[in-house]
Amino acid sequence: MARPTPARPAAATPALPPVAHASFAIGDVVRHRLFDFRGVIFDVDPIFANSEEWYAAIPADIRPPRDQPFYHLLAENAESSYVAYVSQQNLVLDDSDEPIDHPAIPGLFTGLERGRYRLRREHRH
Repeated sequence: MARPTPARPAAATPALPPVAHASFAIGDVVRHRLFDFRGVIFDVDPIFANSEEWYAAIPADIRPPRDQPFYHLLAENAESSYVAYVSQQNLVLDDSDEPIDHPAIPGLFTGLERGRYRLRREHRH
């Protein structure tokens, strides 16, 4: 008679981060709460998804928690345009109705309508 195989303990399920809800959407025009720049959102990460080096470079006294949405922006300031990665807590909607001056906008968006950029059809899911 065959012996029964002992049951294996169930593998521990890794703890999941709390569900974070994005306050902003792709196409929203936002500005940074602390620094003088604004931009249009072109991607959203539900939690921090950049490198450890990037995170460590933020001064500790203003470093945001990782367990919140982070937004990819086509950003501008008085000197230049660039891509920024910003935590939700550091963004507010920009109500200036001024367009963002960034060379990548025409490739992703069709234009600014009522304070929001419309994503090109080929980039929609």
